[in-house]
Amino acid sequence: MDHDSFIGEVQNRAELASRGEALSATRATLETLGERIEEGQATNLAAQLPEELGRYLSEAADTTETFDFQAFIGRVAERDENLAGDDNLSAAALHARAVVDIVDEAVTEGQLDDVRNQLPDDYADLFELAESEEHPGQS
Repeated sequence: MDHDSFIGEVQNRAELASRGEALSATRATLETLGERIEEGQATNLAAQLPEELGRYLSEAADTTETFDFQAFIGRVAERDENLAGDDNLSAAALHARAVVDIVDEAVTEGQLDDVRNQLPDDYADLFELAESEEHPGQS
C-alpha cells in the first residue's frame, strides 16, 4: 500500500475532514506505538509501511517504554494536532484504531499479531477493527 492510499483510508475510516487530519492521526498513532513496542518489532513493522510513514515508528523506537492503553490513547491525543489533549480521548481512540486497522492491511499476515503479542491485554481495544473484519488476501 502506498502513502496516499494509506492516508486516504485513514481519512475515510476515521471520518476525518482532510488528508492533513489523517496524516496527523497516523503520525500520532505510529509514534506512540513505536515508543511502546520493542525496537526490533518497530523496525520490522516500519519496513513494511511506506517510507514516509514507517519512519514515525522507527524514529520513536529508540527506547521502549511501558505504559497502559489509557496512557497510549492520551499520548495519541496529545500528539494529534486535530485534538485538544485529554478532552478528545474517544476521538483519539477511534483514530488509533483506524490507523492500526490500515497497518494490518498494509503489512504481511501475522505481523500485527507479533505486535499485539508484545502488549498487555488492556490493548485489545486498539486491535478491535483489525480483528472484526476479514481483509482481502488474508485468512
